[in-house]
Amino acid sequence: MLMAFSACFLLILLQLFSALFLSVAQEQSGFISLGCGSPRGKSFRERDTNITYISDADFINTGVARSIIQDYRKEYQQQTWNLRSFPEGTRNCYTLNLTIGDKYLIRASFLHGGYDEKPSTQFELHLGPNLWSTVSTTNETNAKVFEMIHLLTSDRLQVCLVKTGDSTPFISVLELRKLVNTTYLTQQGSLQLVVRADAGATTDKVYRYGKDVFDRVWAPYNFGKWSQISTNQTVNVNNDYQPPEVAMVTASVPTDPDQPMNISLPGEDRTVRFYVVMQFAEIQELSSNETREFNIMYNDRHIYGPFRPLNYTTTSVYTPFELAADANGLYIFSLQRTGNSTLPPILNAMEVYSISLLPQQETDRIQVDAVMNINSGYELNKIDWQGDPCAPRDYRWSGVNCSYIDNEQPKIISLNLSSSGLTGEISEFISDLTDLEVLDLSNNTLTGSVPEFLANMETLKIINLSGNELNGSIPATLLDKARRGSISLSIEGNTGLCSSSASCATTGKKKKNAVIAPVAASLVSLFLIGAGVVTFLNFKRKKRSKLGLNPNPDTGTTPLHSRSHHGFESPVIAKNRKLTYMDVLKMTNNFERVLGRGGFGVVYYGVLNNEPVAVKMLTESTALGYKQFKAEVELLLRVHHKDLTCLVGYCEEGDKMSLIYEFMANGDLKEHLTGKRGPSILTWEGRLRIAAESAQGLEYLHNGCKPQIVHRDIKTTNILLNEKFQAKLADFGLSRSFPLGTETHVSTVVAGTPGYLDPEYYRTNWLTEKSDVFSFGVVLLELVTNQPVIDMKRERSHIGEWVGLMLSRGDINSIVDPKLQGDFDPNTIWKVVETAMTCLNPSSSRRPTMTQVVMDLKECLTMEMARNMGSRMTDSTNDSSVEMSMNFTTELNPGAR
Repeated sequence: MLMAFSACFLLILLQLFSALFLSVAQEQSGFISLGCGSPRGKSFRERDTNITYISDADFINTGVARSIIQDYRKEYQQQTWNLRSFPEGTRNCYTLNLTIGDKYLIRASFLHGGYDEKPSTQFELHLGPNLWSTVSTTNETNAKVFEMIHLLTSDRLQVCLVKTGDSTPFISVLELRKLVNTTYLTQQGSLQLVVRADAGATTDKVYRYGKDVFDRVWAPYNFGKWSQISTNQTVNVNNDYQPPEVAMVTASVPTDPDQPMNISLPGEDRTVRFYVVMQFAEIQELSSNETREFNIMYNDRHIYGPFRPLNYTTTSVYTPFELAADANGLYIFSLQRTGNSTLPPILNAMEVYSISLLPQQETDRIQVDAVMNINSGYELNKIDWQGDPCAPRDYRWSGVNCSYIDNEQPKIISLNLSSSGLTGEISEFISDLTDLEVLDLSNNTLTGSVPEFLANMETLKIINLSGNELNGSIPATLLDKARRGSISLSIEGNTGLCSSSASCATTGKKKKNAVIAPVAASLVSLFLIGAGVVTFLNFKRKKRSKLGLNPNPDTGTTPLHSRSHHGFESPVIAKNRKLTYMDVLKMTNNFERVLGRGGFGVVYYGVLNNEPVAVKMLTESTALGYKQFKAEVELLLRVHHKDLTCLVGYCEEGDKMSLIYEFMANGDLKEHLTGKRGPSILTWEGRLRIAAESAQGLEYLHNGCKPQIVHRDIKTTNILLNEKFQAKLADFGLSRSFPLGTETHVSTVVAGTPGYLDPEYYRTNWLTEKSDVFSFGVVLLELVTNQPVIDMKRERSHIGEWVGLMLSRGDINSIVDPKLQGDFDPNTIWKVVETAMTCLNPSSSRRPTMTQVVMDLKECLTMEMARNMGSRMTDSTNDSSVEMSMNFTTELNPGAR
């Protein structure tokens, strides 16, 4: 009998948000969980799901943090207790740096909770430049959840709240869950969730993380003409979709065994297209004369079968094409038993997604980076400079004009920053706007010279630099273009500008001759003062040379505390993080407690703003120390990732230099492997999690940073563990960055730690990201074996050679750390060792990327987690799989407590 989808759809909507309150603990690799409006730097583990949520403050620089009223905190989970509202600006955007080509489940939740007096709201939710959905709430508890599955087409993801009327946009929770790329495939567009149903549920519970490794929200979905069956046996769910076992141990069958199972999708608009995933497993013991076989039909058209579900093993069946409505606007699935079948069809679980095309293309990435760098460099803080600069056209940035050609990315053709309070020199990032036709920087207080790159920008037609304080000669090429009329150049009001070096010299001579007598009389005293200053500076320069504080010969950079000839501090300085030496003395209680010592200097325990910190002091006699100090500050001020140590602040006061980090309560990985911190408590699952987290941090340096960063000193002592044993990469003093593209390597002075050092890099001096991959392979072998990297007593001294020798003898058990006491899945041991040995390939071109390493480790972690949860996960047949996704709106009801 045909079962109308809409009859049960409301039930799903009412229960989906309740899933936010039901789960048990799992690891959270590939998760980003933002509690919007939570205090900066604070994190918490939600008690029902055990998901760790962090503040959203590092992902958005606008909005106001607010809280729901106290009474609702008893009914809703902690991540919804705060929210961020956006009373100012039309479009406000979260920016997340991810990896292009990864696939994510993206979920946004909205609970008003009485934070202000206007609970009835309506505004838009955008994914990048495209409309995702309209958010509409009618009262304080009429909250919404929207979910999309999206393949990243760039390494930057923006989620935007857009004001469309009088309502103030707000958001409570933003969550990203990384999926397996072979799942939820589409011919076009992204997927918005319609429903995710446990079709055989025997309870009314809604569940998510803890039951589902990807934190998908599942709701019970029982049809009136269907009956439920269940099993106490374990059901294998080990395929790419990994449906939760709790859904697979139950199923529905038609109450009348002679009837088909009919499912009608919600097709109000016949233009909507769907993808569907169905999960099947045989959960009844069939006798020899029993058979369950059926076909899957769609709108009376055969799409799959005949199909026999596997015994206690999951098969995911997907629609390989978009599902369109028939002539009557219907979308009907039917599971129909074949003539060979003695049993009716069965359905364990099902997901339905609609296609969201997301037609708006993002602006060219290089140009977006350019205007964002211009924005930050000049500290413009324009309220409407949020999201994509050109798209959608209605929300184009003020002062920015773009070209729009069908099927092409928008390009920036005009930049007007007139009267914008610009100071300093003309930004070199303007040269990255390669389609720019009009540049207006008039009526600011720009200083310095007119840069040569303006003459080399082929598309530039109009340049207005009038009303500034520019000086020096105008580039001859630019003057020539202006004389020939190929460019319009306005420079009025810049009294220090001249048309050539000769005219600049003449102007200077006239000014010199115009000096009046009283000033000339004072030159003698000025000369004496100047001579004293020069003598003092020479003395300081010699002293700094002895301390190794000269410009870095490797990078050509100047010391951190140097100033440009215009008197501005070096761009590396971030005043809000710079502390005084007195601050350092106070936070460390006069260097009372030593945490550790290294080549850089001593690390002390400190307390800053009531939070523990680690204070790393530069040893004054360390010649290389200043270079490392400068490199580390520069890097950590511009990169942010949950698996990299966070720089809280730094001090540079004469020869007193220190770096202040977040405190990592459990020290470094090496200490735990060697037992320095007492008996090892690192299980194999814990080691896999540490490996996956540190690999993610390294992958971010390689792929998420522009320019790319190579760490150069990956080792177990540079992997730190916080109080929750979350791993973070540390010590970036040797790191180097260089652009990707045709230049895939740079020549540097070889640096690193013996045993971890890439032999190809050591031999050639050519540095690539694959040098880090080699070092990380050594770390993986340490995690498996807990053996020294170099041991002259072994048959092969280097750990990689020794493991290779053991493997050649087929003896993997002899290399596994005895402290694990056999508590591991041997398959994951083999997989990690295989990955490690590939990382150690002598040829860097044959080593995997960190993206590949991360995927391997996550696969191993998932298997080990499943084993520890009591699920025997073995290979299963994945005949095919459905992909789908759609934005779903759901009522947010209080969760059971």
